[in-house]
Amino acid sequence: MPRKRASVSGRSTAALPDGPARRWFRGKLLAWYDRNGRDLPWRKTTDPYHILVSEVMLQQTQVDRVLPKYLTWIEKYPSFGDLAAAPEEEVIREWYPLGYNIRPRRLHSIAREAVGQHGGHLPSDETTLKSFKGIGPYTAGALLSFAFGKRAAILDTNVARVLFRVFVGSGDPKGHLTRRHLWKVSEALVPTRRVFDFNQALMDFGAMVCVARKPRCLVCPLSRRCRAFPFNPEKEG
Repeated sequence: MPRKRASVSGRSTAALPDGPARRWFRGKLLAWYDRNGRDLPWRKTTDPYHILVSEVMLQQTQVDRVLPKYLTWIEKYPSFGDLAAAPEEEVIREWYPLGYNIRPRRLHSIAREAVGQHGGHLPSDETTLKSFKGIGPYTAGALLSFAFGKRAAILDTNVARVLFRVFVGSGDPKGHLTRRHLWKVSEALVPTRRVFDFNQALMDFGAMVCVARKPRCLVCPLSRRCRAFPFNPEKEG
């Protein structure tokens, strides 16, 4: 019998995963991550500045391109204070060849605000984090969970794709109602323990298994309960 699919359309909202579904998803995902998670330098620190740098660099840029630049950037600008003291023109030159130069400008602006108003540190509460220009809901969630160890949800492109396929299955994954629902799903799934690993696992799984065009469904540990399995690209959008 085909698996029943959820949908998010009009004024209706698909149900959030219940307790057993949440526990199953967390267990499968974390077990996969323990075996397959990527060894990345920004996963070896809880320094809010270093994590912010990695998150900004990873926006619209693949990990293999970010790795060498992240290391040289942290060596040249090891703190908010060092970055804030540098001229903006120098900061943009140092960003090359990552592109999208609005990103180093925003990072530089955040550094100056952190130095000028917060003693060279990022605040650890969500509301104040989001008051920084350039820190939106995803980046705030990443900082809260990766730097400050708080139970916070994330939803980037990879995470949204995983959650949409597993818990929704068909429709427009980029629609406003769908996006809002996926945020609620992400919030419901965040565990009380291993939050850092869980959110990193979501991103890795979307980048390595539940990829956009040709997901690796046959080796996916989530396929048994995935509403999009077997994958049909016509059902997304």
